[in-house]
Amino acid sequence: MSFMLSHFQAAVLGTLQGVSELFPISSLGHSVILPGLLHWQIDQNADYFLTFVVATHFATALALFLVYRNAWARIIYGLLSSIWALEFRPTNPDAKLGFLLIIGTVPAGAAGLIFQRQVQRLFISPAAAALFLMLNGGLLYLAERLRRNAKASEDLNRIDERIAAQMSWWQSAKVGLTQVLALLPGFSRTGSTIAGGLLIGFSHEEALRFSFLLATPIIGAAALLKLPVLLHSGSVFAIDNAALGALCAAVAACVSIKVLTRYFQTKTLTPFAIYCAAVGLLSLIVLGVAR
Repeated sequence: MSFMLSHFQAAVLGTLQGVSELFPISSLGHSVILPGLLHWQIDQNADYFLTFVVATHFATALALFLVYRNAWARIIYGLLSSIWALEFRPTNPDAKLGFLLIIGTVPAGAAGLIFQRQVQRLFISPAAAALFLMLNGGLLYLAERLRRNAKASEDLNRIDERIAAQMSWWQSAKVGLTQVLALLPGFSRTGSTIAGGLLIGFSHEEALRFSFLLATPIIGAAALLKLPVLLHSGSVFAIDNAALGALCAAVAACVSIKVLTRYFQTKTLTPFAIYCAAVGLLSLIVLGVAR
C-alpha cells in the first residue's frame, strides 16, 4: 500500500499541522521532516499523503474562518455590495479589504496550480525541507531587521479598517507573492506573509491579521480541489486518518490563533527565526548522520 499512517501518526501530524501552519515555522516542512527523523515508513510522495495534508489544511482554514466569522461576514457583504454596484475601487473598508485579499491570493493560487507536481516531489526529501526551514529562519530575521517602523495597534477592534486604509493594491500583490514561497516545504506561509506585511509598514498585529485572513481562501481552495480524491479513494482507513488528523488540526489551530494574537501585541518574529534556523540545521545533521 502506497500510503499508510497509524491513527497515532495521523493525530501527531494533524496536531503538528494545526500549530505549525499558523506559527511562522512551516507546517509542510515539519510534516516532511518529522517522519524522516522518526523513520516512519510513509510514502510522502503518494497522492494519499498529499490529500491527508490537504485535509488537515482544510480543517485549519475552517478554524480560521470560524474564529474570524464576523470579519468574513462584513468582508463578503462588502464585496458583494461593491460588485453589485459595479464599484471596483470601493471606499467601503470591508469591500476594499475583500479585493485586497483576492489580489493577495492570486499569485500563490496560480503558482500552486502550475507547479503542483514539481512541488509534490519535494515532499520526499526531508533534507530539502530542513534546508528550506533554515532559509525560512533567515527570511524572518531579515524581515525584522529591515522592516519599517510601525506603531503597535492600540485598537484591535478597528484593525481591519486600518489595514484597508493603509494597503494599496500593489502592496497586497507583493505580500501575495511572498506566499508563493510556502509552496516549498520548509518555508512558512504565515511567516512569509507576516514578513511581507512588516516590510510594507504594518505592525506585527496588522501583519498577523492580514496573514490569517489571506490564509483562509488559499488553504480552503487547495483543500476543496483535493478532498474529492480522498473521498473517492474507497479507503475507509485513509478517510478515518484524514478525519482524525483534521480534527486535531482544527483544535490546535484554534489554540494557536489565540496564542499568536496575544503574542504579537508585544513580541517579534526573532524567536521563530532562531527556532527555524536551529531545527533546520539540527535536522540536516541528524539526517546526514542517519544515512
